Amino acid sequence: MDCCVCSPTALGFRLPRNSICVSCYEGARCMIVFLNDLENGRSSDEGSTPAAVKGLSNVFKWMKEMKEMEKALNRKAEFLGGFVAALTDALHTDILVQPGGGGAAIPAHRALLAARSEIFKTVLMSDECKAPPSVAISLPELNHDQLQCLLEFLYRGTISEDDAGRHACALLLAADKYDVPFLKSFCESRIHGTLTAANALEVLEVSEACASETLRRTAMSAIVEHAEDIVFSSRFDDFALKNAHLCVEITRMLLRGCGIKELQWPVMAARRTHNERRAVFNL
Repeated sequence: MDCCVCSPTALGFRLPRNSICVSCYEGARCMIVFLNDLENGRSSDEGSTPAAVKGLSNVFKWMKEMKEMEKALNRKAEFLGGFVAALTDALHTDILVQPGGGGAAIPAHRALLAARSEIFKTVLMSDECKAPPSVAISLPELNHDQLQCLLEFLYRGTISEDDAGRHACALLLAADKYDVPFLKSFCESRIHGTLTAANALEVLEVSEACASETLRRTAMSAIVEHAEDIVFSSRFDDFALKNAHLCVEITRMLLRGCGIKELQWPVMAARRTHNERRAVFNL
């Protein structure tokens, strides 16, 4: 039977209303049940029944409502993003934020910093900061560009993809130190998407410093997967000097495998070391 949904004959003439194949029927049914469950705030794993299906017309109506909601949220985000103009144009600023490394201080607003971070709120309420607006607070762990990105995020709620790619690790540490949960989740998401063998050690070190368990597991998995390339690299030597406890965990992870796949890299490493030794002694 030709299907009025997926068959090419449906383009030439109208088939009977009940001419639909099993695949299209099941696909439409699953889509409707899923969207109805999503609308009702339930998980589709909770055992939805065909009785819950409201029909395609209601599904399209729900999708239209979601689209309108998305447009409203985008307009709201654009409106709130106007705060960044007060930062870039230094409008009525009342405090300076000093980066590390001797960079130029950036004018900011006490009220916004206090609203975005409980740590900033506590610091700015202390006696040390009850001073004229020319007095600066210092964030020595951030350079000027990283501080600029931090402040832009606090004002706008996001930063460009390029800035996120360059400064995600530094901003994650700052988000953890100054208690900015939204920035922390933002940075974790970006780091997850850019994790490779080249930066896995740095990500593991950062995840340890900011107690990000999900990021830690992902980085450890990447290190185990690319063990030979990472462990025998020069950057691993520097990493090991500063993070002996993490090296112990990496070693345990590498030796804890249940199959041959996880244990192949020590054999390859032994062969490599043997060949290097023969080369040194001209054997």
